[in-house]
This record gives sequence, structure tokens and C-alpha cells, in this order.
Amino acid sequence: MAGSLLGLALMAGMTMPSLAQKNSTNTASTVDFGDDSSDWAKDGECDDPRFTGTGAASELVDADLMKDATDCKAAFEAGTVTLKDSGTSPADIAIATPVNAIDFGDDSSEWAKDGECDDPRFEGTGVADELVDADRLKDATDCKAAYEAGTVTLKESASTPAVAATTTEIDFGDDSSEWANDGECDDPRFTGTGTADELVNADRMKDATDCRAAFEAGTVTLKHGGATPVAGIDYGNDSSEWANDGECDDPRFSGKGVASTTLAEDIKRDATDCRAAVEAGRATYNGEQQAAAFDFGSDFSRWANDGECDDLRFQGAGVDKKLLSEDLMGDATDCRTLLEEGKISIRKVYTPEYAAGAPYDGSDIDFGDNSSSYANDDECDDPRFEGPGAATTLLDSDRLADADDCKAAYEAGTIALIED
Repeated sequence: MAGSLLGLALMAGMTMPSLAQKNSTNTASTVDFGDDSSDWAKDGECDDPRFTGTGAASELVDADLMKDATDCKAAFEAGTVTLKDSGTSPADIAIATPVNAIDFGDDSSEWAKDGECDDPRFEGTGVADELVDADRLKDATDCKAAYEAGTVTLKESASTPAVAATTTEIDFGDDSSEWANDGECDDPRFTGTGTADELVNADRMKDATDCRAAFEAGTVTLKHGGATPVAGIDYGNDSSEWANDGECDDPRFSGKGVASTTLAEDIKRDATDCRAAVEAGRATYNGEQQAAAFDFGSDFSRWANDGECDDLRFQGAGVDKKLLSEDLMGDATDCRTLLEEGKISIRKVYTPEYAAGAPYDGSDIDFGDNSSSYANDDECDDPRFEGPGAATTLLDSDRLADADDCKAAYEAGTIALIED
């Protein structure tokens, strides 16, 4: 009976359906099978999770996306696998943004080329479980492959470009950074593939040539998009030691009206100066940033809670006249209260920003020689310096007599020169 039916079918000019017809919308030449870099390549099964069918492995993982070309191509041509999504190929998938319109960046992430997209600008089944901002624009190969495969999409916020500033609107500063003119933008106000891997606040507005070139080349953009309306800025108060000196000392701002050195402790504490500078067009608000964490310590000092700050890391009217090294980090409540009231300030060398700005160039400082009996003991004994890298007891006889120790500590950011 079956033979009769087959004969009738052939006589009627009918053809028997084959598995290969399932792939009629795609041919092997239109599918990008990738390469054979999977651990399971060439094992006779298709391990690429874009495919489905009897020729596919029982367990498929995204790490093998486009990495089992030989097996999958053979299975595809044999009709034992088809592309998922009704046989559409990655090239046929409608995507919100053309691939060539996306800057995927580079592969400098620690997790680049692991088969998952680690760039937090993307979302979908092809992204890693944990995404961090440090990997933005740093997993190009994985993210591009996943985007083309339709397993990730660009988040709406990332696909909508911010209103870009023009070169003439940006104060790039100068080239006083140690890293200026090295081909990378080291100014932390910028982001993009043209910036250095490590950015510190000490280089703000100090790498003008590199950052201008990168900005004009389109490899960096100014963070925080367009400017915030003047009325929308919380300027804070005037509790900074440097308030009302005609310069804006708040590190959230940049421009010609901003002090050359700004500290996180002055965030929202120089309102009058900063408001005036913004309104005059001499300062630009760069967005909110958190004050760097400062460890006040505890209240173990016998002078704690006496209304005066007894910690030698501070200076100002609210600090006790006699400061002892044994009280370092031992008067937290008094010092925190007085700092918040604007009656004391943190000595620059003890701020988190100062340490983060290292290494410092000490070539213009005369460190003297090593004639001190305390030379080369890994502490700076020269009384011209202060900081955590300085000795507890400093003698005038050691002035200019501990060169190697002091030079090393200065460059490491553990001491600062307080007198010439």
C-alpha cells in the first residue's frame, strides 16, 4: 500500500518533503558559523546555541556562540539543525541600532572574549550575570557577536546619545599632568575608548592636548552630557576654609573660575563662589560625586569629646594647640563635628585625594643629602615635611638631611612639603 502511494505521488509530480527544506530561508553561505574555538568543536555535534535540532548537543551554552563552525555547518547542510527563531539568521534580525552605528570599544576588559557580553550598556540573554561600569566599551568582540546574533540589545539610555558639547565650550585646561601628551586622555571628566585605564582627580583639566585630540576624534566624550541648569544645582553652603575667596573650590565644577586644586571635602561648601562662577560662565557643573571616605577613627584619646579636635591630621581654630601623635585617629566625634561646622579642615596630605594623586614629581625640590643619623630608615625625618610618611619626632638638625627617605615618601604621596 505504501508503495502505491509513493507511486501515485511521483506520478502526480509531487516531491517528498525533506528536512533540508526547513532551511529554505537560509543557505550555508548566508549564515556566519564563526570559528572552531569551542572546547567541543569538531565532536560531531553542533554546540552553537543559535541552532536547534537533532544534530545539536543536548547542552548548549552561550560561551559556544559562533565557536563550533565545522560541526554546525555540516549539521545545517544535512538538515539536522536549523537556526532558532523560525530559521532567521542573525543578519535578518531587526535591530534597533545598526551594528556599524555602535561604538563597541575594545577588548581591554579582564572578561573580554569569554563568550558573554560584559559591557553594561547592553542587556539580554547574551550578557554576563554581573555587569560593572568598569567594563563599559571594553568587551567589543563578545558584545558585537551577541548583538549580531540578537542575544543582546543596546539599552535605551545607551542608544540615545547625550547632547554633545563642542570643543569651544570645553575648558580643557593645561598639560601639567605627569601623564600629559602620552596619547591618552587622563582627565577624569571624560569617558570613552580614548581615555586612560586609570583616571584620578589630580589630573582634572591637566591633560589638555590629549583630551582635546581625543574629543575631536570622537574617542572621548564629556561625562554627564549637557550642562545642568543653574537653578538645578545644589551649591550647599560656605563652610569651606576657602569659601568667599573669589574662586570656586568645589570639585564638582571645572573651568577658569575654579581653583587649580580642589578637594572632596569642599563638595557643597563654597556656594557663593561657585554660584557666581557658574552664572558668569567661568565654571561648569560636571555632576554629582561622592565625597571621598575619610576615616575619622574612634574616641580612644583621653582628650576625646572635650569640644576640641586633638587629631594632628586637622588644622584650624577648632584644633587643640598641643597635638600628640598618640591621639592620631583618636578624637573622631570632636573632629567630625568641628569639620562639619567649618571650624577645622583636613591637612591636605591626609586627604584621600592627595594619596590618590600619586606619584608626585619631586624634581624641583631640594631634598638635601643623607647625613641624618636617621637617614634610610623608611621615614622622612626632615621637619620641612608632614604626613603619614614622616617620622613622629622631627628635629631641626635633620633639615635637608634625609634625602632618600623624603624623596620616596613625597613621590608616593605620603608626605607633603609645608615649608621651603
